[in-house]
Amino acid sequence: MNVETMSQSRPESMSESLELTAQFQSYMENPLLWPMLAVLRKQPSGWKVHTLAAHLSEQGFMPVLDSAPEKDLFKRNFLIMNALYQLQETLYPEKWLQVSAMDIVLMPAHRAVSCEIDPDDPLRDYYTQWKNYEADEGEVRRLLNEFWTRYRKAMGGTSNLNMNRLQALRLFKLPVEATQIEIRKTWRKLALKWHPDRDNGNAETFRVLCEAWNILRQNS
Repeated sequence: MNVETMSQSRPESMSESLELTAQFQSYMENPLLWPMLAVLRKQPSGWKVHTLAAHLSEQGFMPVLDSAPEKDLFKRNFLIMNALYQLQETLYPEKWLQVSAMDIVLMPAHRAVSCEIDPDDPLRDYYTQWKNYEADEGEVRRLLNEFWTRYRKAMGGTSNLNMNRLQALRLFKLPVEATQIEIRKTWRKLALKWHPDRDNGNAETFRVLCEAWNILRQNS
């Protein structure tokens, strides 16, 4: 798919209405990256964007996104590519995630040595900009909240932990004045460490961390 085609100019009024705040753009996480990581750890290669999207849909993580088939396809592809680029950044340099629409591969550490993230990659720039999803901030938030709720339920998440923001920050070992960017970085570090699909992961610890992140991400 051509980047120029995907990023066709919109009327000025629509561009303004779809503009997302810089703060939202800087910290909003795509929850699909966690079930995606589990899938890639079980099967590191042999994936394409559409097969990965179909697999996540079968697992209940991706509902129908638009009543119009062509828009639904665009939004699915965008969310998968966005999650792949976020996951690539999260895993690097421990592992290398090859992001290609027709050849998605999770590579081991020794293969990652010769790879590095290209900040000037036009595809990366396009898919990591939420404004290109063609929805306003409220719709993007609603969608990602829905994804996150589905994932928490799949991981056995519950609201019965009775955890508040201060307790969540303590669990993350962060000060009260921690920024949302610092919180997200800590969440990703802890999530990678304790993810149940890792050799030394722990499902219960990961579940509690998920609950803490759920509190902290809603208090941004």
